[in-house]
Amino acid sequence: MEQLRSKKGFICDMDGVIYHGNRLLPGVKEFVDWLYRENKNFLFLTNSSGLSPKEYQQKLARMGLDVDQSHFYTSALATASFIKSQSPGGTAYVIGDHGLMNALYDAGITINTVDPEFVIVGETENFGYEHIVKAINFVNRGAKLVATNSDLVDPAEEGVIPSCGSLVAPIQAATGKMPYFVGKPNPLMMRTGLRLLGVHSEDTVIIGDRMDTDMIAGIESGMDTALVLSGVTCREDIEQFPFRPRLILSGVGDIPTL
Repeated sequence: MEQLRSKKGFICDMDGVIYHGNRLLPGVKEFVDWLYRENKNFLFLTNSSGLSPKEYQQKLARMGLDVDQSHFYTSALATASFIKSQSPGGTAYVIGDHGLMNALYDAGITINTVDPEFVIVGETENFGYEHIVKAINFVNRGAKLVATNSDLVDPAEEGVIPSCGSLVAPIQAATGKMPYFVGKPNPLMMRTGLRLLGVHSEDTVIIGDRMDTDMIAGIESGMDTALVLSGVTCREDIEQFPFRPRLILSGVGDIPTL
C-alpha cells in the first residue's frame, strides 16, 4: 500500500469506483481530499461516453465532490480524437448520447444518416431496432464500425445496465465485422491519460473495478494496478483471469492515510 501511496499519478475509473448511479461510494470523499492534500496528479478516466467532462464535474458536485473539469477524460473524447486522426472532417452515423455527439462535433466530425464513413456506437438509453437496421446496412455498404468501449455492463444502483459492448454486439453479429474499441484497455486512451497527467507510467497507478479493462490496461501500459471490489468484480472472479492486480481493495477509502 505504501508503494501505491507514493505514486505521483492516479488514473481512476468512475462507475463502480467513485459512484454507483447517483450514489457516492464509501470513502470516496476522503480519497479525493487525500489526492488534493498530497498534491497528486489525478485523472478520472471513464469508458462511459454519455456525458461531457463538465457534466461529470457537475454530477460529482451534486454528490458533494468539488473536482475541476480538467480531471476528467472520457471514451467519447478518445473516440472523437481517433476518428479525427483517421479522417479529418469525416462523417458518421452515431448511436449514442450527447456526450459522444458533442465530442464528435467539436472534433469536426459530421453526422451523416445517408452514406457515413463510420458507424460509431456508444452508451445510450435510446437504442432500438431501427438503429440496428441502419447500422447493419451502413456497415454492409462499407462504413467502418467503431465502438467507444467493450464493456458489456455498467454498475447501477439497481444492479447493472447494458453498456456499449452489449449494444454493438447485434451489429457485429449481423455484419461479421469486428468493431474497433477505442476505450480501455486500448493503449490509445491510456497514453492520452498519461499525457494529460504529465506523469510516466512507472510513476502511475490505475484504480478500477474491472479485470478485463482497467487491470489489463494498467498491466499492458506498465502502471501499478489496484482493483476495487466496490463495482462489478468480486474476489472469486479474479481467478478466471491469467493476470492479477497487484493490490485488491474493498474500495478507494482504503487508500488515504490519516
